[in-house]
Parts: sequence; structure tokens; C-alpha cells
Amino acid sequence: MKSKITLILLFTLLLNSCKEEKEVIINNPTGTFISEIDQLKDYFQIPGLAVLIKEGNTVIHEDYLGYATIADSIPLDKTTTIPMASLTKIFSGIVIMQLEEEGKLSLDEAVSDYLPEMGVPDDIKIKHILSHTSQGTIGKHFYYSSRFGILTPIIEKADAQSFEDAIQKRIINKLQLTNTYLLKDSLQISSQNRKIAAPYFLGGDMKDGFLLKETKDGFIDYGFSASAGITSTIQDLGILSNALDTNTLITEASKEKMMTPFTNNSPYGLGIFTQTFLGEQLIWGYGQYDCYSSLFLKVPSKNLTYIIAANNNLMSDPARLINGDLTTSLFAMSFLKNYVFHFDEMPLFEKTASLTTIKNNINDTNREFYRKKLIAQASAEAYMMRFDNSYGDHSKAILKEYFNLYSNDETNTDLTLLFNLQFLKTMATMREEPEFTAFDMEYKKIGTQLLSIDTHNPYANYYMANYYQTKNSIDSTTHFFKKIVDAENFSPWWYTNEAKQWLDSQD
Repeated sequence: MKSKITLILLFTLLLNSCKEEKEVIINNPTGTFISEIDQLKDYFQIPGLAVLIKEGNTVIHEDYLGYATIADSIPLDKTTTIPMASLTKIFSGIVIMQLEEEGKLSLDEAVSDYLPEMGVPDDIKIKHILSHTSQGTIGKHFYYSSRFGILTPIIEKADAQSFEDAIQKRIINKLQLTNTYLLKDSLQISSQNRKIAAPYFLGGDMKDGFLLKETKDGFIDYGFSASAGITSTIQDLGILSNALDTNTLITEASKEKMMTPFTNNSPYGLGIFTQTFLGEQLIWGYGQYDCYSSLFLKVPSKNLTYIIAANNNLMSDPARLINGDLTTSLFAMSFLKNYVFHFDEMPLFEKTASLTTIKNNINDTNREFYRKKLIAQASAEAYMMRFDNSYGDHSKAILKEYFNLYSNDETNTDLTLLFNLQFLKTMATMREEPEFTAFDMEYKKIGTQLLSIDTHNPYANYYMANYYQTKNSIDSTTHFFKKIVDAENFSPWWYTNEAKQWLDSQD
């Protein structure tokens, strides 16, 4: 249990930001959106936040909120670069599509043709790594995987130059992205005179089982690969977005291949997420370091692009975007609500009082949006519970109303919803409180349904193992943890280590 607690606490990142005056750079969008972004910044204690919305190549909203460096009161501005973490995958995907267009590689080539020394099974193709479908039954299921980094040496061999040079020459130089670079080390920042937002996390010391809600200096993740390492600005990423629209970097055919789900049930294409929500295709990517977060979203039918970046991780971490569902992000839901679906009157956050009347506001048009919004808020509240139990209480209140409203919906097979229930149980155990059992029936039902769809899903197995661990059911806990450890063709990750540690402790 101690290792699990340590892991959960490591996911907490800190920052306490002050109220500061800000300038809206371009013409106002809806006042509701501006108000909600302010609310989200305060709620997650984000020190600095950059926001960009474009319609085509026209900027319709651009804003820089808060601080690049708190100690010196240095404001975030348009030239302040922010490490974008996994948004690097979009850059890598573009380069690979270019190489395919040039006949320098094929997506159907085996990884082992390029990297025989790695012992990767011959059945795993470049397309499987690029689509996160290389684990389990190859090509069948999306599992966000660290294997993506294998594409670094593949790009280098196919292009006969370093990965850094490939990104620089093929994208950065071509688009004249003056504030975009692969981050190597601290010497690079000083020698190139780069402005970079200081890293922060929200956390602090423990007191009475809670983390203190304090702003702490964080650290920069140096180094780069095909998976992560791009540092940029929202303006430069806006230029990249326009280049995709105009087929400046890759052809229309390559773009369509890149942005089409790899399999029917996958939320991912080739180097970028792609999903349909309420009839709209959403093309997106996210970044999450320990002290930074970012989001890149395109809605092709509306010709809209939304880019947002922060210097703590709380824009991404609470939303569990790794599961491949953009709607779990309150930052994304605010944009979608106000700019795409025009549910302007719908509140982003449900208060205790509004939960009692929410059923009166739900209709056939907004029912699914409300469902997803409630999951997003319940997950955020549960995440913030590590600072104050009142957040957890509100998460439980939202979930209670959620299950009252949606108890019969087949769409409850939601991995983020299951994570939310698991987290509430885990927090009660950590704080040596009575077992939290309020949603046990729903917990088991959702987990069983998810595993009936995908029996090897490591997250669903992990959450079910945790459920039975709280019940002191050794046999059932063993069953689910063994499914993780014994799964074939999976790269070890944190859930593998946790499962193995627990199983070893039973010997």
C-alpha cells in the first residue's frame, strides 16, 4: 500500500497563484469562456496560462494569464516558451508522413527491419507504434505506450540525419517557428537566450493526511525524443495548425490518414488523437510533464483551433487524457461548450445547489454533453481531494446525481469514471477512514463491462484489483493483478510494477 500511496502523491503537482490583472490581446470571445478560464486557472492554482483560439488563420482570442516566474513577478507573454511534452508526437507524426511520401519508409515496414537489436516482434510495424496499437493483440487496441520513443532512431535511419535535424529542417525552419525548439539542457536556454516559463507544481508537505495547497518550484524535463521534448509557444503552434489546414507540410491524403482512427474503436490516428463527439470530429493532442501541461485541439468542420498551455501539470493530469477522451478535460469542455456546440447558458461547474435542479436543464440535445461534463468535474474534484476533503465530498455528490440521471445508459462504460470511483476508495484507505462503498455496485458493473470489451486493458484490471484489495479479497485481487503481469506483448509500466510488488508481497 505504501508504494501505491507514494505513486499517487507523486502525481500531485503544485502551485499557488495570486489574482493578477491581465490583458485580453485580441477581440473578446464570449464573456462566459473568459470567465470559465479564469475560474479554471484559480481552481487548479495554475501560475501561468496561455490561450489561443483561431478560426482558420484568424486569431479570435489570445490571452496570457499570470506569471512565467512567480518570484520575480515576470508575466507570461507571447514569447515565453513552454515545454509541450507529448505534443511532440504530432511533430513526429508529420515527419513520418513526409518520409512515407518521399518513399524513405513505409508505415507497413517492421520495426525490426530498422532496429533488429531491440528484439521487437516482426509483426509490429511502424504504423502500430505510431498509432499506440503495438501492445497486446497487435493492431487491435489503443494503449498509450512509451514504445512511441522507438520512432526516434527509425526517423534518423530513414532520413539519414539526426532526429533534431529532421524536426528543425522539416518543420521548424520551413514554418519559421522562431520560438520552437527541442529542449536539450539548461546551457541551451542560456546560450540561445530563450525565455522559458518556470516550472511549478501544486502540493507541499503532508498534514493530517492532506497535501498542503502550496506553490512549489518544480523542475524542467530536459531531453527529447519522438515522444516528447518540443518547447514552443501558442503562436507557433497556431502556425503549425494552419500549415496542417493548408497541406503545407504533408498532403491531404497523408493528413487524412494521420487523422483517421487507426481502428474503429480507437481514439487515435497516427501521432494524434481523433474522436467524434456529438457528431463533431475532434483532432487533438495533449502534453503532460510533472510541471507543465498543454492541449492542441482542432475542430475541422468549424475551422477552429484551440491551443492552451500552462506551467503546472493540472491542465492535463486530473483529466486522465491518457485514456483518449478529450471530454474529460474541463478546459476542453469550456471551449466546446462555448465555441462549438453553443451551450452558452450551461454552467461549466455544477455547485451543490445546481445539482438538485440539473435534471430540469437536460434535454435530448444536451444530454450527452451534460453526462461528459459531470464526469469531467467529478474527476477534477476527486483529484483535488488530496488537498481538502470538501473536494471529495463534492465529487461524491456529483457522482450520486450522475448515477441517478444516467444509471441505465450503456455509455457508462467509461474508464475515467472507473478511475474516479477507484480514486475515492483509495483516498479513504490512505486516510484510514471507513471503506467508501457508496458506488460499489456501479464500480463493479463498469469494470466488468470494460473488461468484457477489452480483457487486457491494464487500467481497468488495475482498478478492479484495487477494488477487491479494499475488500480484502486476496483471490480476486490476485486474479486482476496477474492479468497485468502475465499479459503478453506489453511494455512494463507503473501499473506492471505495482501489480508485481503486490503479488510478491503475498509470497
